[in-house]
Amino acid sequence: MDQNKKTILKSFSPVKVLIPVLLGLGATAWLFIKDDRVSELKGIAQANVWWLVAALVVLVVRDAGYMYRIRSLTDKFLTWRNSVDVIMLWEFASAITPSVVGGTTIATIILNKEGIPLGKSLAYVMLTAVLDNMFFIVAAPIALLLTQGQVFPTFNLEPADVAKLQSAFYISYGLITLYTFVMIYALFIKPRAFKWVLLKVTGVGFLRKWRVNAFQHGNEIVWASGQLKGKGFNYWARAIISTVFVWSARYFLLNCLIAAFVDVSLSEHMLILSRNLIFWIVMLIAITPGGAGIVEMAFPSFFGLFLGSFSGIVVVLYRLITYYPYLVLGSIFLPKWIAKVFGRQAQESEVNV
Repeated sequence: MDQNKKTILKSFSPVKVLIPVLLGLGATAWLFIKDDRVSELKGIAQANVWWLVAALVVLVVRDAGYMYRIRSLTDKFLTWRNSVDVIMLWEFASAITPSVVGGTTIATIILNKEGIPLGKSLAYVMLTAVLDNMFFIVAAPIALLLTQGQVFPTFNLEPADVAKLQSAFYISYGLITLYTFVMIYALFIKPRAFKWVLLKVTGVGFLRKWRVNAFQHGNEIVWASGQLKGKGFNYWARAIISTVFVWSARYFLLNCLIAAFVDVSLSEHMLILSRNLIFWIVMLIAITPGGAGIVEMAFPSFFGLFLGSFSGIVVVLYRLITYYPYLVLGSIFLPKWIAKVFGRQAQESEVNV
């Protein structure tokens, strides 16, 4: 069996799909049961249907933006149909891996199996990571400035817990910033120098066992860097604008869900957007697949101030709309995609023989 096929099947195993589902459902059930709030689920009947529809529209528009971005980054090598497969499987991979890990390795294989050379596949995946992280790096200080400290929640939290939350944010933000600028240096400035540093570092003592991996990663950086050289202004403009668009849509979806249950002013909309940004920067260091369980537990503290008794309902809807569908869709798309790309590979091998 093709090694990439083994990697795909292992990464998308039923157990890995089941774990985040159980974590998420368990955390959600605990939120309702611990305070005897199961009856609050009836409150969904009070939702403004138009805002719920708006949330679904935003979700579809966001995914269309992701498809546009990956198609644009590949210089339209991917068709719209192939872009759908790539994004659905990429979201699936992200949903079943810890947020701190993400689905980048699987994404590289997916792009490669769509006919994109390995070097370019690595380049596109690394570039999306850099673009996404740069959005956080730039937007977070703006959110802090505009909200003047209100961006950190205090709802149902002790001062010590607020301090821990702030520390988690600054640690996560610092790690994202460090990683991103290292990647920028490696991809766009001195890829070979970065490879040399990796080899030097892993040539010392107990680090020698990672030397082979460092050599491979260094080569990957050099390949990826070569693929991104010479891109024009329009290429980078499309990449940046589409990144801002998809993340703005991703965050505004929660605004729609909150507005479906309570009246939200313009200033509150801005505060919700800002808190959502901080929320996800903290969640990026989550160790569970897709942040399952952790998101459900942290959500009321961040947004309970706006929602009151509707907090539990909205977190359920939020995860139902933004998380669980990708587990289902990924399970549907995966067998068809495997049959398509690996079947095509087998046919090509027979022709070559």
